[in-house]
Amino acid sequence: MTDLGALNYFLGISVTRDSSGMFLSQRKYAMEILECAHMVGCNPSRTPVDTESKLGDGGTLVYLYMHDLRKPHFSALKRILRYVQGTFDYGLQLFSSTTNSLIAYLDVDCVGCPTTRRSTSG
Repeated sequence: MTDLGALNYFLGISVTRDSSGMFLSQRKYAMEILECAHMVGCNPSRTPVDTESKLGDGGTLVYLYMHDLRKPHFSALKRILRYVQGTFDYGLQLFSSTTNSLIAYLDVDCVGCPTTRRSTSG
């Protein structure tokens, strides 16, 4: 093994350390997406989806439209990119801890019913 120093960037995630812990962010990746779409500096959106409009009937599969995109689909994509523009500062804050314990939860009966493939333990 080789010590590569302090972790700054790994698997597309930027890591910033301070006295309270670490902050994980994908700001660089978000910027690359907006640059590819020529939408850097666009007006940000507070939500990724416009709740007022529909792309199609409920239950339709999105991949069916991949060969024939229409204006509503393009508008939805632009809305998502505007949401990305507005969430650059979002990330995951991991706080330092003095305890070295890990708490894990699991469902040992994850496929208890062979018919429905659902848990039978609740």
